[in-house]
Amino acid sequence: MNLLLLEQQHFIDEQHAELDQRQIKHVLGVHQASEGDELRVGMVNGKIGKGVITQLSSEKMQLEVELDSPPPQALPLTVLLALPRPKMLKRSLQHLTSLGVKKIILMNSYRVEKSFWQSPWLSPTKVREQLILGLEQARDTVMPEVIVERRFKPFVEDRLPALVQGRRGLVAHPVGGEGCPHQIAEPAVLAIGPEGGFIEYEVDKLEQAGFQRIHLGPRILRVETAVTAIVSKLYD
Repeated sequence: MNLLLLEQQHFIDEQHAELDQRQIKHVLGVHQASEGDELRVGMVNGKIGKGVITQLSSEKMQLEVELDSPPPQALPLTVLLALPRPKMLKRSLQHLTSLGVKKIILMNSYRVEKSFWQSPWLSPTKVREQLILGLEQARDTVMPEVIVERRFKPFVEDRLPALVQGRRGLVAHPVGGEGCPHQIAEPAVLAIGPEGGFIEYEVDKLEQAGFQRIHLGPRILRVETAVTAIVSKLYD
């Protein structure tokens, strides 16, 4: 991790925090830190700063904390992600969070297996764990919002038009459409399908809601690769 992300329960008082076992293990094993060392820290949904280690053992670690800098700017992008298989979901959530996406909608699609919706990795606790890992990687503190939409048609017909209003709607699809735009200036909503892509009916529905087809060329990429590639092209 490139940032120790602190939550309210970590704080003993306004200037002192005690880390949990996951963080202690990382500081000892990766940073190989000692008392008096300075680490980069941040408060969930708050500022970033430094933490000086005042007490350190394999069981307990305390920091004197000073938070004085804002987190990096978020991307003006909402991502609609057809629910991927659990392992891919974990990676995709981490990647999107690291890239600065602050609104992620996990949606249904014809090619999404029903069993994916029963995965324990979809629980709020497990989703939050992946978001934290993404924030720590990117030295960010602002927690993304994750929304679950289990029914494709009601979501696309009833709620999506309002969501895309005033934004550029883009749907990644390997058939038809134009090449992915590069370094756009306006806010956008990006829809990425499951393995095998959206079916034509779903792409038609998204187009009716105001989306434009885009592609990354002739190669078919895994979902987590496509996520990173497209977001990186859209915003510098």
